[in-house]
Amino acid sequence: MSAIKGLNTKPEILIRRMLHARGFRYRLKNKHLPGNPDLVFPRYSAAIFVHGCFWHVHECPVFRWPSTRTEWWKEKLLGNKTRDEKNLERLLDSEWRVCIVWECSLKGKYKLNEESLADQISSWLGSDRQFLILEGKKS
Repeated sequence: MSAIKGLNTKPEILIRRMLHARGFRYRLKNKHLPGNPDLVFPRYSAAIFVHGCFWHVHECPVFRWPSTRTEWWKEKLLGNKTRDEKNLERLLDSEWRVCIVWECSLKGKYKLNEESLADQISSWLGSDRQFLILEGKKS
């Protein structure tokens, strides 16, 4: 698992390029915030997480439980999910706004249109909404 990238993943870079092209400036991986968000917008008190559907147990058509070592994987992945929920709660309690962009919204047959995705995130950053989830089309 040491070969799994946690920084500068393709989905993360795609979001960064889209937002930078629209004039948004951000910080990467603020280790002082719960959950170490992928993108942090201090000006907007907003944080964006780009979650992989497998590693964060997103119940979407892309996610499948591994067929080997099932108990170990279940414990590992559900631990990730629990930690994500706690970090999300801590961020919202400290008055940060949070957006979660799921991997399935960025690639594969369920992905959303990039322009639409960028519009939704830009709109959310300019609003006062506390929370946004972007996930792939399920049908």
